[in-house]
Amino acid sequence: MTVITKLNKAIVVGAGLAGCEAAWQLARRGADVTLIEMKPKRFSPAHSMDGLAELVCSNSLGANRVDTAPGLLKEEMRRLGSVIIECADEAATPAGGALAVDRALFSELVTARICSCPRITLQCDEVSEVPAGDCVIIATGPLTDGALYKSIQDNLGGSGYIEFFDAVAPIVSFESIDMDKAYFKSRYDRGTPDYINCPMNRDEYIAFWDRLRTAQEAEVHGFEDKLVFEGCMPVEVLARRGEDAMRYGPMKPVGLRDPKTGKTPYAVVQLRRDNVAGTMYNIVGFQTHLTFPEQRAVFSMIPGLENAEFLRYGVMHRNTFINSPQLLDKCYMVRKSPGLFFAGQITGVEGYVESAASGLVAGIGAFCYINGYPAPDLPATVAIGALPQYISNPAVRDFQPMSINMGIIPPLEHKVAKKDKKMAVATRSLEILAGLKNSLYLPEESNNENTD
Repeated sequence: MTVITKLNKAIVVGAGLAGCEAAWQLARRGADVTLIEMKPKRFSPAHSMDGLAELVCSNSLGANRVDTAPGLLKEEMRRLGSVIIECADEAATPAGGALAVDRALFSELVTARICSCPRITLQCDEVSEVPAGDCVIIATGPLTDGALYKSIQDNLGGSGYIEFFDAVAPIVSFESIDMDKAYFKSRYDRGTPDYINCPMNRDEYIAFWDRLRTAQEAEVHGFEDKLVFEGCMPVEVLARRGEDAMRYGPMKPVGLRDPKTGKTPYAVVQLRRDNVAGTMYNIVGFQTHLTFPEQRAVFSMIPGLENAEFLRYGVMHRNTFINSPQLLDKCYMVRKSPGLFFAGQITGVEGYVESAASGLVAGIGAFCYINGYPAPDLPATVAIGALPQYISNPAVRDFQPMSINMGIIPPLEHKVAKKDKKMAVATRSLEILAGLKNSLYLPEESNNENTD
């Protein structure tokens, strides 16, 4: 399909995953984009790299199998020409059935794609107010603060924000892990055995749990357990919820039989590779806000990590998101302010891939808006449509961030054996997506019939 733009200028604020994806989707359809990023002029508390699309909380982009909701979303994005998924695939590191990436390489690849695109002008500056323009996408992330925070609030009527707190996990060096006590294995032997597992017996677990739940946290004004988003809960908060809470969460031992003993441990701490070289490992599910000395003291109780070298300690930071069900439409545009879009975690989508997916949809929606074309109507039967359908539903109350999951995708209309149901949902989604291509104004090179 050849697309002729009538008005071809847009502004995207924020060059994280969502902002880069939005800018890319606009540009590849023929629009000129000014992409504004405050780094390296200013860094948020959670960021340290100069490059664009920096991953902070983890290097994992979630499951990659198409019969899972996260895997289906990734495959849909591949077929829609996502720059984020394209770069992620190139920067992938071994992680069983998940798509994990070398974070530095991933950022380098996205930065190179964006900077080499002739229709994207990267402007390094800090924005203090919502820019004036016919089409603006705000993708400033969950740490939006200061004058811009106030400007967005004013644009949304003064009461559009909710706050919660988010935590990130520590990273240790591989060479400091005692592999005489730990072992490589993926749960149920699915995929390659890329996770390091540190097993605990009951006595070790109880001692660790007891120490963790009383460990000293760093001071955060206004932090309370009830404000912690369940999907990224600090492990010490989880520990306070009961003796077995961690054993049914990040320390679940099911499917992780110890090859040294032939038995399933009482509890397991998993570590996931954080870079291609395999020199850095992230402690899975151990987001934390403990003080740095406490992290070293408590996490060194984990078998195999007694002498661990901490390359990054866990930190906590404030996250914000708007009340999207009352504000946004299915293309992430503000209903009462046509031409103003939001994308990324600030909309209440939760997760790296979900953020990029929102940028993809917002970019297409913005392109349609500036050219007077009908907005794409992505149904909830495709994963990339299920998220905006959910977050834009005014009936949703007590709104909390949402990751992609099969629960927000409508069930099949015909009966299928339980073991085949997820794959059938995925097949349906990809078939529907193929039929929507004309309404998405895909460039010629991405307009193909491949639905394998």
